[in-house]
Amino acid sequence: MHGRIEGSRGSVHLAFKMRTLAITLCLAISVVASIAIPLKETSEDAVISREKRSPTGWHEPEGVWEKKLVWKEDWKQIWKTEKKLIWKTEWKKEKVPAWKTEKVQQWKEEQVPAWKVIQKPIWKEVQVPIWKEVQVPDWKKVWKPVWKEIQVPVTKAIQVPEWKQNFVPEWVKEGVPGEKYLGKDDHGWEYTSHDLWRKKLIWKPVWKKVWKTEHKQEWVTDKKLEWKEEWKQIWRTEKKQAWVTEKKQEWVEEKVQVWKTVKKEVWVPVQKKIWVEKWKQIQVPVWKTIEVPAWKKVWKPVWQKVWVPVHHEHHEHHGWD
Repeated sequence: MHGRIEGSRGSVHLAFKMRTLAITLCLAISVVASIAIPLKETSEDAVISREKRSPTGWHEPEGVWEKKLVWKEDWKQIWKTEKKLIWKTEWKKEKVPAWKTEKVQQWKEEQVPAWKVIQKPIWKEVQVPIWKEVQVPDWKKVWKPVWKEIQVPVTKAIQVPEWKQNFVPEWVKEGVPGEKYLGKDDHGWEYTSHDLWRKKLIWKPVWKKVWKTEHKQEWVTDKKLEWKEEWKQIWRTEKKQAWVTEKKQEWVEEKVQVWKTVKKEVWVPVQKKIWVEKWKQIQVPVWKTIEVPAWKKVWKPVWQKVWVPVHHEHHEHHGWD
């Protein structure tokens, strides 16, 4: 039963997680789509209003329509997970004590006569061999260390030149095609300019000399430890057999009467306490997960059109440019 309750509780929790993930994804996609809406061409929104240009006439203020992102308050219904306490009927197995009469095996001690064989010690002279240690000369092979010069390879790090290509920024002049309006003079004549120049940032490749580490093999003189065979005279201990008289203890058998304790099997009735299984109905509290509606305040992005006036600086010009 507990496993079934835990399984249902886990499935409800998983369904709530999936619903929350779906709502979050929909909200994120809507925000990204609203931000990622492509704007119209600058030439359509940023149209400079040029009306009648007369020397003494008044004209309307110039400006452009621009888009402004504002956040609008909105309320969205969501589902909130809450836990509710309920009582569930379950059956619990418990053990109750009971008494049962049984016959158990016991052992009763009795004394009976018996004959026991014992060992009695006696001393007897015997000839026993012994080993005597003597020193005899012998030759032993030993190894003597000798240092020998050898040539071993070593790796040496050296620096070699190498050319590496890098890119550095550089400003260059670039022509701007088209006509640019510069204003008008006191008499109402308009002035324009052609073939303007502007700066452009480019990346110019340059080659730089760097030093690279390489490994070169060389041979150096080193000493190597070798072992040379050599014979050395030593004295070795050997054992030589000899016979001596000693007293040896021997054991002979002898019978004596003793009393032996034996155990006799008897059966005795006893009361034994046992535990009997019994089912009992109980009420256990269980937390149930439920979904309740709730309202959450969210902010939605909205694009609004605003009019931004454009101010031009007027300069006096004398002559032709």
